[in-house]
Amino acid sequence: MVDLFDKLKMEAGPLAKYSYLPDDYFTFPKLEGDIGPHMTFNGKKVLNWSLNNYLGLANHPEVRRVDAESAAQYGLGSPMGARMMSGNSVHHIELEKQLADFIMKEDVMLLNFGYQGVVSIIDAIVDRKDIIVYDAESHACIIDGVRLHMGKRFVFTHNDMESLEKQLQRATRLANETGGGILVITEGVFGMSGRQGDLKGVVALKEKYNFRLFVDDAHGFGTMGKIGAGTGEEQGVQDQIDLYFSTFAKSMASIGAFVGGDKKIIKYLRFTMRSQIYAKSLPMPLVIGAIKRLELLRTQPELKANLWKIVNAVQDGLKDQGFNLGLTSSPVTPVLFKGGVGEAANMAMDLRENFNIFCSVVIYPVVPKDVIMFRIIPTAVHTLEDVDRTLKAFANLKEKLDNGFFRNEELISITKP
Repeated sequence: MVDLFDKLKMEAGPLAKYSYLPDDYFTFPKLEGDIGPHMTFNGKKVLNWSLNNYLGLANHPEVRRVDAESAAQYGLGSPMGARMMSGNSVHHIELEKQLADFIMKEDVMLLNFGYQGVVSIIDAIVDRKDIIVYDAESHACIIDGVRLHMGKRFVFTHNDMESLEKQLQRATRLANETGGGILVITEGVFGMSGRQGDLKGVVALKEKYNFRLFVDDAHGFGTMGKIGAGTGEEQGVQDQIDLYFSTFAKSMASIGAFVGGDKKIIKYLRFTMRSQIYAKSLPMPLVIGAIKRLELLRTQPELKANLWKIVNAVQDGLKDQGFNLGLTSSPVTPVLFKGGVGEAANMAMDLRENFNIFCSVVIYPVVPKDVIMFRIIPTAVHTLEDVDRTLKAFANLKEKLDNGFFRNEELISITKP
């Protein structure tokens, strides 16, 4: 027997050798100042490509005004209590109605948090007789929800419809034995790779198999589709998504989330989702602020147009220089290199210290051991000058990597050539 806490001693993982650096450099970095493309990191101005502020709403003057006015009027305490008991309001109801109209669903339910919401939705709609079939590269919130499921679950190879069909065959045989149903879970846009989930391919399998489809479209809402209603709209299958989920933490630049679907199913969730029944209602300033954000998303299509102008400039420019962007078909822009953890750390430092560019670096176990990913998130408020500066920096970075400049496992004193 061991002491429980002895098992919990913190290890910094692959970056442990760099633990002498401040805790807020590689991990828990502090970006300060008004949210936007140019912020302060480690005491100096940097060009920032790391925030999911896709439409630039975080610092939009109308959003800032409404946020401030509603906070002054209601404070963060209102409404008090869970919505079922004492925390409902006309504003919560109005936001749900507007979201339902926008995503083309009969009804919508507000959620306090995205991660918690996904876990709780899964918990609410399946029991031990049911079978879950989910994409291998699903977000951690989906994985955690699936782990709590007391019945069987099968995983299919990422975006592989042949693999999905094989798992649906297994699930169907089992469901016929248990008397349960089948839930398929995937994403609209996968947040690391930027690849769209093959929603059209999944929906096509409904002609052969009886299942319901739950889609997490956190990165697709506001960025994909003609009006920004998401990846289902983009692929022409929005009406075939049985439960459509997204968060306010990306295109809406706030906190909270929602799930949409048939009115009877959403009503069922209102009475069964434990994370909402036993939690305080979403604060009024966040609700009123979300109404304003949705208004801007609907009425200012130039926001999404500007986003895609920057997306295309970044992605086309990197591809023209021979960079590997994987299979992205969304604003998420992964730039992939071959190398180890030491090289990743040195490359990140070079970008931050010598080029004053901040973007997230991703290493094993999120990507394979020999892969380094720099994840660029373009936004509507970046400029073509920002893009040009970044393309030049990445060209220099690639040249140094190819020449072995970053190979030293120790952090090296990096200087411009």
